[in-house]
Amino acid sequence: MNQIKIGKFIAETRKQRNLTQQQLADALFISNKTVSKWERGKGLPEISLMMPLCEALQITLNDLLTGESVSDSEYKNKAEENMMNLMKENQENKMRMTLSVICGIITIIAVCSLVVIAAYIEMPVIARIAVLILAVATAAVLEAKAGYYECPQCKSFFVPTMSEYVKGAHSLTKRRLTCPECKKIGWCRHRITR
Repeated sequence: MNQIKIGKFIAETRKQRNLTQQQLADALFISNKTVSKWERGKGLPEISLMMPLCEALQITLNDLLTGESVSDSEYKNKAEENMMNLMKENQENKMRMTLSVICGIITIIAVCSLVVIAAYIEMPVIARIAVLILAVATAAVLEAKAGYYECPQCKSFFVPTMSEYVKGAHSLTKRRLTCPECKKIGWCRHRITR
């Protein structure tokens, strides 16, 4: 689904109904910042809000998911296309979640194994250091590829380059990265799915 197209459609339809962002937000019991985020294409309404949003804007769910008013002749084709897009996104999110769990398990096993090897097997100091560096690099590569990072400013999702990932200061759930969308540096939260 095209978030930007859907966002523009929400904004246009809201304005046609002579509603402000605040009025629409009040009708849905959400903040006007959430409506603004949708209209800027930085996110989509939660599933539980889609039907109330459609009622408030006097549109169909198919119109909302398509990002345009759908004529009666196109309705069936657009409905099928939207259903396929939703199923595809759901499948991608499940795959990312599974990948993240598998990467987490592999990372723990690999890092622990390498640390045990470095600690208990007799070897030169330089070899111990190399094994520990390999453990850290393994953890970084696997963790960087699992999931996305969410920009705190524009709320876009992205996967950082390995160079940015390694250089970025981090806490348990956030990493200081440069967003490729808005180009701002911030503490980006790690997310498994979009």
